[in-house]
Amino acid sequence: MAEPTYRKNLKMSQSFSYRHLYYFWVVAKEGGMARAADRLDMAVQTISAQVRELERELGVSLLKPAGRGLALTEAGQAALRQADLIFQLGEQMPALVREAGQSRATRLAVGISDGLPKLAVRRLLEPVLGDAQLRLLCHEDRFDDLLAELALHRLDVVLADRPAPPNPNLRVYSHALGDSPLAWYAAPTLAQATRPDDALATRLAAMPVLLPTAHAAVRPRLDTWLERQGIAPRLAGEFEDHALMVTFGSAGMGAFAAPDLLQDKLTTRYDVVRLGACEGVFEHFWAIGTEKRIQHPLVQRLLPAR
Repeated sequence: MAEPTYRKNLKMSQSFSYRHLYYFWVVAKEGGMARAADRLDMAVQTISAQVRELERELGVSLLKPAGRGLALTEAGQAALRQADLIFQLGEQMPALVREAGQSRATRLAVGISDGLPKLAVRRLLEPVLGDAQLRLLCHEDRFDDLLAELALHRLDVVLADRPAPPNPNLRVYSHALGDSPLAWYAAPTLAQATRPDDALATRLAAMPVLLPTAHAAVRPRLDTWLERQGIAPRLAGEFEDHALMVTFGSAGMGAFAAPDLLQDKLTTRYDVVRLGACEGVFEHFWAIGTEKRIQHPLVQRLLPAR
């Protein structure tokens, strides 16, 4: 197993003293031992001893005689560049920490499963979007990869179209957010090419169809529904991204299924026509976290009242 990065950094930081590095940095900046001693109000011998100790720790000479004074060796120049960065960050840290301590923003890191209809994400997050202190971070990825990120506490919650599978090595908990029945939609040009009073199955059989790829939890349910209706669809396209499928569908490429909770958005923003209900087929929404009893105040708001 690879050694954690922080342990490697800890070992490296123990290989030399930052205090010794600071004295060297002041010597380099001041241009000599005597001026550094004056600046630090210390004896020249003490400063010299500290720099020699740093050279011993690093195993290289950092300073070399130059006339009556000292000059940096190549290793010393490299050390000075790094010391500049280190102590610049050190000078900035108090202000940054104070600023962070005074900030009242509440961070919410959300993983968005690639199988979840993106147009539904805003609706799912609506309970927290009015919070003036919200700092929302959204990350879209494959479902399994998001669960791994969640288990490492890099995410606060994962929104998905399915619960987490049983896995004794992955301590995550699934919370149902609700569901929405599906309906079929199509661009007006496609809809008008069929008779409105015909059965939905007849209309769908007469037009091309767009479906989500197999990665979406709803795909097997749609396949089963089409089979039960006796429809052998003219499959014009398969899409991993639901929003992309809607975009192509609204352009007339084919009919598509979408949650009815998006009906207003689909018919107004995308100007598509609702053909009819996909009876018995639902899109399910889940919030997955690392706690059985959610503690994060914003994640709590996402869950339905009990």
